[in-house]
Amino acid sequence: MTKVIKREHAERARAHESVLSVPEVMRTAPGIAIQGRKIRSLVFSTDLAVICHCDADAVLAVYPFTCQPAITQALVAASQRPVFNGVGGSITQGERCVEAALHSEMSGVAAVVVNTSIPVESISALVEKVAVPVCVTACTADDVVRRQIAAGASIVNVAAGSRTPQVVEALRWEYPDLPIIATGGPTDDAIRATIAAGADAVSWTPPAIADLEREVMEKARRLAAELL
Repeated sequence: MTKVIKREHAERARAHESVLSVPEVMRTAPGIAIQGRKIRSLVFSTDLAVICHCDADAVLAVYPFTCQPAITQALVAASQRPVFNGVGGSITQGERCVEAALHSEMSGVAAVVVNTSIPVESISALVEKVAVPVCVTACTADDVVRRQIAAGASIVNVAAGSRTPQVVEALRWEYPDLPIIATGGPTDDAIRATIAAGADAVSWTPPAIADLEREVMEKARRLAAELL
């Protein structure tokens, strides 16, 4: 019989831990198999505290600066799940984008992400140099994304605001076997519409850390007032 050591104080502490749960409806997405896992939900964040306390299947780590090796290493180390890491776009292109992608691959990311403004030549260079999938962000189902897919992008991340389901549907009709990630929107109905349109996985933007901290402090003040 397996012996179990109980640590009641640790179990009580875990019971009071706050977990950021993705919307339950995201778990109905078909999923994308990568690094031995099926990914249905991705948390869109680079905040390590948020990432460590979120139950999403993967991390979509894209930020509006040039990819930094120290940030990538910290994200991979803390996430304990696949990381889709942003490496280029309008700011970072060409050889610098490739270097960022190579370092990200060596750090253990599951895929590298580029935004919609990346030149086709940069897509081709990435596909030639890195072994992990290249994920391109798309705002419309136009000739730009078609050329990027033709250049070797193997995943598309649709971020088209309120038009996301329509863009997903158009891409799914044209590319039935293409893995598609898409932003889910602010409501369960919006997420359902995105999945129904053909998204394999959905990204979720968590509340801002300042808002979460405000909720915790308000609760702490209420509890302190009750002790008076």
